[in-house]
Amino acid sequence: MRIATYNVENLFSRAKALNLDTWAEGKKILDMYAELNELFEEAVYTDAHKSRMLAILKALGIDKKNDSKFVILRESRGQFVSHSMIGGTRIKATGRGDWVGWLELKTELINEVATRNSAQVVRDVTPDVIGLIEAEDRKALMQFSGVLLPAVGAKPFDQVMLIDGNDDRGIDVGIMACNGYQVGWMRSHVDDLDERNGRIFSRDCPEYSIWTPSGAVIWVLMNHFKSKGYGTQDSSNARRRRQATEVARIYERLKSEGAAYIAVMGDLNDTPDSVPLAPLLKSTDLKDIATHPAFIDDGHPGTYQNGTAKEKIDYILLSPALYARMQQGGTWRRGVWGSNKKPLWEVYPEMTTSYHAASDHAALWCDLDV
Repeated sequence: MRIATYNVENLFSRAKALNLDTWAEGKKILDMYAELNELFEEAVYTDAHKSRMLAILKALGIDKKNDSKFVILRESRGQFVSHSMIGGTRIKATGRGDWVGWLELKTELINEVATRNSAQVVRDVTPDVIGLIEAEDRKALMQFSGVLLPAVGAKPFDQVMLIDGNDDRGIDVGIMACNGYQVGWMRSHVDDLDERNGRIFSRDCPEYSIWTPSGAVIWVLMNHFKSKGYGTQDSSNARRRRQATEVARIYERLKSEGAAYIAVMGDLNDTPDSVPLAPLLKSTDLKDIATHPAFIDDGHPGTYQNGTAKEKIDYILLSPALYARMQQGGTWRRGVWGSNKKPLWEVYPEMTTSYHAASDHAALWCDLDV
């Protein structure tokens, strides 16, 4: 059985703010987007709130109309803001109770060469079960499986599943299975709360039971932890640590219920020696496939962009019983261009520029004797 994890960075459409030339440009927009949506939820809009809201509206280009290059201000009921040539722009609502609406990120199509290269990655990895990170929705995954994979000479997957998570940018986690492997019991953790009554997971940590042709059951926990790019470093680290702690708790619960074969997969957005990931990587008996003697070392320890050690952020972690059944594993990089003018490894012939890259993430895979 071959399992894999792959951050596709969306398949067909992606928020425009996520597609800018530099991380810093997108971060600035997404930070303001998040802050304004948080301010919307205030019961009473004070003068300080209104002043900050107006500043963000201007910075996002929606101070004179509700539509800009990167965002749309939706007013479903009531009126949040009024625009006047004489009086200028002012916040009309006095609090959340006065109106219903939100700030929405605009999306744009991903170029078809990049999407085709994503399909080629999945084709060449040839997984029986693959976890996908940053997929738009189940419909997109079904189109990817049913249309794009056959277009590059691969069979579509028999089962495609994605549960909508907590991120409104359309970057959820899903799973696909084929060759007699079935997605069985499922459990979502989108509503798991921390001690401050906030949602723990940025997207979700769905539990999937995979029913194998041999009769063995493998539990897969798919994850996409909080990134380092948005918000302060301290707050991002703290949230990743809460997420790692919760995944460790779910893992221990599965073991206590009798599960022996468990895999934690996905983009954890931090390195193996990081403090935020310690509850998962140091305080459990999960083992990273990259430490297995049969793991194929290609000279690049990382999984993101240039593949350096500090860019190892994608993982397949196995329970001891599953780790003992690992036969081999590796990293598939042909869809990654990296941050250099020229790629550091062999890429697909269609990739003549970084714009054609399937993703900034390599795919991880491993073979299991189950």
